[in-house]
Amino acid sequence: MKVTVGVATCGRPDGLDRCLRALAAQTAPPAEVVVVDQAPSDAARAAVESSGLAAVRYLEQARIGLAASRNLALESARHDVLAVTDDDCVPDAGWLAAIETAFERSPHADAVTGPVLALGERPPGGHAISLRESMTPVDHAGRKVPWNVGTGANLAAPAALLRECGGWDVRLGTGSPGKAAEDADLLYRLLLHGAVVRYEPAAVVRHEWQTRERRLSTRWSYGYGVGAMCGLWLGRRDAFAIRMGAAYCRHHARELLRGVRHTDRSELAEHSRALAGVGPGLLYGLRASRRR
Repeated sequence: MKVTVGVATCGRPDGLDRCLRALAAQTAPPAEVVVVDQAPSDAARAAVESSGLAAVRYLEQARIGLAASRNLALESARHDVLAVTDDDCVPDAGWLAAIETAFERSPHADAVTGPVLALGERPPGGHAISLRESMTPVDHAGRKVPWNVGTGANLAAPAALLRECGGWDVRLGTGSPGKAAEDADLLYRLLLHGAVVRYEPAAVVRHEWQTRERRLSTRWSYGYGVGAMCGLWLGRRDAFAIRMGAAYCRHHARELLRGVRHTDRSELAEHSRALAGVGPGLLYGLRASRRR
């Protein structure tokens, strides 16, 4: 199996350098790496040139969002499988080997996701973000709440299947009007297409710690993205979007109430922001579904 790894980057050359060096150290090296940069810089180009990767391409793109960068990586991929991660993530050395093993293991799987763990020891003032810590293998099929299935920082699927499903929706994701949830939307479309999405605990990616301010700043946009995704699916008359939105709101409402009981202002701030984003995102998604 030959794997293309796609890395979207935007203004984080140090993170990109760290990610590429981790890819160069894989026990099962990628057949190629495609870096798509929406904030090109000499530092980013230097990171690509010094990565030690045998086959790496650096593509520049206008700043139009994460989904567009992943679509360009998909369009440019020359090999059977596209695996994606982010410039603020570091794949473990066995990441690609575990993905290949997961694809080869019976019963058949059409896509592979895996854990996203914190990178190294917690620094002073550091906060984890976008973690997925389960070590239980699961094969997902049929309609599922997609953020329970996987994440865009750690996803691999045949390039042909991703193209068949339309790639990433550019109306969603960081840098787009939809702000987030492009990964959840793609996973949902894979499942609707009949794909089996395998969660493989050995395929580990590690996410850097963030400041408290950074974590708080993403809560509203994540809620907005979920609302936007649900609005787009409601516009297609998919009633399961109601269940997805309700599941997201129930989770954050429970955590909000726990924050109230424990007088935890941090929890109150996080979960109230997440819930506050859902309604405006839903309206955006409904409007965007009518325009397409």
